[in-house]
Amino acid sequence: MSVTISASDVNKLRQATGAGMMDCRKALTETNNDFEAAIDWLRKQGQKVAAKRSDREAKEGVVLAKTTADNKTGYIVCISCETDFVSKNADFVAFAQSIADAAVENKVNSVEELNNIVINGAKVADLINDKLAAIGEKIEINKFEKVDAPFVASYIHGANRMGVLVAMSSEAAEAGKDIAMQIAAMNPLGVDSDSIPADVVARERAIVMETMQADPKMAGKPEEMVTKIAEGKLNAFFKENTLMAQAFVKDGGKSVADYLKGVNADLKVTSFKRVALG
Repeated sequence: MSVTISASDVNKLRQATGAGMMDCRKALTETNNDFEAAIDWLRKQGQKVAAKRSDREAKEGVVLAKTTADNKTGYIVCISCETDFVSKNADFVAFAQSIADAAVENKVNSVEELNNIVINGAKVADLINDKLAAIGEKIEINKFEKVDAPFVASYIHGANRMGVLVAMSSEAAEAGKDIAMQIAAMNPLGVDSDSIPADVVARERAIVMETMQADPKMAGKPEEMVTKIAEGKLNAFFKENTLMAQAFVKDGGKSVADYLKGVNADLKVTSFKRVALG
């Protein structure tokens, strides 16, 4: 039984991967319209498709990253809407700021808690419904992240289109900002190889092995050599996708880990959060 591949399915895959329309249609056809399998199919064909990131994106809205006064807790709050006309409106930005401020002031732990916080006599959930009725667009707290650490740095990029939090082992304001900007620019999957989920590593290893098996240059080579080459390719994946191994954006001659050691030999990044519109 053939599977119907719609234009919207093809476009969705194209938006996610940057691959051509015909390649996306072929990928979906070959994988019976399985979106994740289609991404892997494209990568196995040699397409330059980025490794899967966590789904923390909203199309339009305002993303705000803030910390408590002592910099020990950080929050990212994304108030989503349907159009950039609304997201760029000064009143809507101020509205989003008031909700993010409420999250910080009340040290909330979840969207549910935030929706129940009272601002000027009204619950946040009711304020959102009132705003929805006033402007005629769907509005909601689309994303919420919280980080606790001895020191948390925050960063907002691109007119409230991206927020980053960096949890650090000790106070280092300038380094925290540098690392947050690194995360904004390079979008790592994790702090280091140990923080990459096992299923992501297994998926990447499978893609590497299948790509190599399909490569005529690998035919007849000893298994030990093939394995060594595969591990080298996997190490390249970690170098590109883990924060500590990435080249530092302000000085490509050193890694992020090298940069941190230069600031303080004991300084560590323990976790980070990145939320972007797109």
